[in-house]
Amino acid sequence: MRRRSLVFSLLAAAGVHAAEPRIFDAHIHYNAEAQAIYPPQKVIEILDRAGVERALVSSTPNDGTRRLREVAPSRIVPELRPYRKAGDSASWYRDPEVADFLAQELKRGIYRAIGEFHLSAGQTDTPTVKHTVKLAVEHGIPLHAHSDDVAIRDLFAIDPKVNILWAHAGMSAPAQTVRKMLDQYPALWVELSMRAGDVAPGGKLDAAWRELFLRHPDRFLVGTDTWTPSRWDDVQSENDFARAWLAQLPREVAEKIATGNARRLFPVK
Repeated sequence: MRRRSLVFSLLAAAGVHAAEPRIFDAHIHYNAEAQAIYPPQKVIEILDRAGVERALVSSTPNDGTRRLREVAPSRIVPELRPYRKAGDSASWYRDPEVADFLAQELKRGIYRAIGEFHLSAGQTDTPTVKHTVKLAVEHGIPLHAHSDDVAIRDLFAIDPKVNILWAHAGMSAPAQTVRKMLDQYPALWVELSMRAGDVAPGGKLDAAWRELFLRHPDRFLVGTDTWTPSRWDDVQSENDFARAWLAQLPREVAEKIATGNARRLFPVK
């Protein structure tokens, strides 16, 4: 409640209404645990209240993503997770069955990315990971990777043609590290879910992150990360908080990060 009050105070001071600007939320999960609490129509209502125009959605298992897409095909951008069940996040990269699973699922022709998956340094040199990169390049879709910067470098080393959406900006990577990565890899995009406290501590845009957004205005997306059911209660406040710090950037830069960059990465088909 305290954080939400701060959010609305910042919005009011910036002259920003809670429903503006629209947001493309680039990190939403609709996992099995959430489905029992939030039926698809309830999810759409949450996105409506949060001013989310479209959302990049993955789930464990993947049928949750497909359920949402059936209800709102113009709002839901589905991505294919290599997890078939809870617990796969720790072992998918070395599971030989995952490659065939991904190849078969991609035949549905609906998925716009592969992820979000967890992959750390030292885990990329496996046939499954290499095949995953190959599939992404062949299908012209990005990988959505929850990884440290070393693993991101290793993925690009497998095939420099792959596009990567870096989840959480590396989770703990400082702005300086993110800058180096963006300077080196033109096919790298960065989403900022779970990084609000670093990007705008106390609601004020951090100077290093501001400089980074101005340096690479075409490479950032915002997101929530509903990794656990309770996070669905935070979708509105998280996106309103994003609006508050976006309002501290030049308008054209803010609009790119709020929606424009995601629209380019995931154009309407």
